[in-house]
Amino acid sequence: MVRDDKRTSSGGGAESAPRASEDMADRVELRRIQLGLSPAEVAHRARMSVSYLRELASMHGDFDPEGLTRLANALDMTSSELLHGRAEPPPGQGAAAARPGLRRLTERECWDRLATHGVGRLGLPGDTAPVVVPVNFLVDGRSVVYRTEPGSVPAVDAGTSLSFETDRLDEARMSGWSVLLTGTAEHVTDPAALGVLAERTGSRPWAGGSRPLWIRLLPDQISGRVIDTH
Repeated sequence: MVRDDKRTSSGGGAESAPRASEDMADRVELRRIQLGLSPAEVAHRARMSVSYLRELASMHGDFDPEGLTRLANALDMTSSELLHGRAEPPPGQGAAAARPGLRRLTERECWDRLATHGVGRLGLPGDTAPVVVPVNFLVDGRSVVYRTEPGSVPAVDAGTSLSFETDRLDEARMSGWSVLLTGTAEHVTDPAALGVLAERTGSRPWAGGSRPLWIRLLPDQISGRVIDTH
């Protein structure tokens, strides 16, 4: 564990981090409880001592701004959320629009929207219930492809029945859309096809690693809905 008590001095060249409101310590404590972490676990995640964690949360004096960033990451928050709280409620908690309308997307509209996104949710059979996992994906023709690590949850056998969903929310307009695909899995093994996929923008998963197994979802059905506001 690293004890992080480096300070910035008023006479040095480094800038001091912005000062938080008095209830930052309350935000740290509330978030810690939400995550089910002890103070020691939060400190370990943030690579600092428990005493420095308390000092940073209470904002006594100047401090290393990197410590604030590490604490925010440890609590799965942004630095702004940690310092000032959420500026707006999480998506989906605002009031509905005055005159919303729900309509079905055409097949072409579904594919057009899919092509604008790179993260979706994969639904696959589990031991006792269906399992849903997020994956980075690409649209390849009229199919969805993703890459994963052999032996992982998304590394299904060829022929496995799958579902796939992605969506977009516009909180300011209280609108959004979703697209759902159902079909079967196919392993991509052709070297030429693998080379083309690997060179495409967005082909590298956020989770990192080599993830050499490419799986294609061949859709039997595609559908989508959009909430329009007037």
